[in-house]
Amino acid sequence: MLRRPFGNTGLSVSALGFGAGHIGDPRMDDAQAGRLLNEALDLGITLFDAAPSYWLAEERIGRHLAHRREEFVLATKCGYGIPGVPDWTGACITAGVDRALRVLRTDRIDVMLFHSCPRHVLEHSDVIPALEAAVQAGKVRVMGYSGENEDLAFAVSSGRFGAIETSVNLFDQASLRGIIPDAAARGMGVIAKRPLANAPWRFPMRPEGHYAEVYWLRMQEMALSPGEVGWAELALRFAAFQPGVSSAIMGTSSRDNLAANVAMVERGALPAEVEAAVHAAFERHGAGWRGEI
Repeated sequence: MLRRPFGNTGLSVSALGFGAGHIGDPRMDDAQAGRLLNEALDLGITLFDAAPSYWLAEERIGRHLAHRREEFVLATKCGYGIPGVPDWTGACITAGVDRALRVLRTDRIDVMLFHSCPRHVLEHSDVIPALEAAVQAGKVRVMGYSGENEDLAFAVSSGRFGAIETSVNLFDQASLRGIIPDAAARGMGVIAKRPLANAPWRFPMRPEGHYAEVYWLRMQEMALSPGEVGWAELALRFAAFQPGVSSAIMGTSSRDNLAANVAMVERGALPAEVEAAVHAAFERHGAGWRGEI
């Protein structure tokens, strides 16, 4: 698996990361989740991305990967969900870091990301100083921000963060136009989420109310063809090899899909003419499209 520097943070990550949303599903057998997490590591994936809102994801990473903690970079999120503590306060950040350390069974979080925190909170509250204090205490190695559009642009320009996580896919290229280049120039690590755009090609008709609906509409308008590689490989290789991207995170509950995703990324960047066609289609139809939260 291709490894890359995570910006100037001193960390190194695999080009394909593991998004832990799927393995957090309580309906998934716990032993199956453990096998999948360990197989991801065995296949060379070294970035694992979780969040407290991903059900059992953090708990399962802690249970099944604590004995291999030195083999991977651990990213998770904070800002909400602490009983009795108001969301998006300094106290919530402090308690969230301590909760994550306990649940993940680790002595440090490599990348702790604010999870879609509004700009006005970043500007006028004590959340950033609280996370900076966690860094100074050695509980967190890199401060990060996960989000889109103006909020994300402000986080990058503030100079207070070392990493970002943002949507990057065939139908969501807003962050590629200015924000990611700025982040990369500042030495920030960049995690690309939703590289498959929620796989809208699964639906022959508009999936009204589904998570993939916006991307399905964009797919129709852009009228791309996946060619011989197929939609999944076109999308994943596009996202994973965009300039400035450190790692593209994929979630799955299937060992076969996991191995297939690794193989796709190992085939490298798309041919230049294919990538150029994707960018051109977005410019023609989606230059004003906003990043999807």
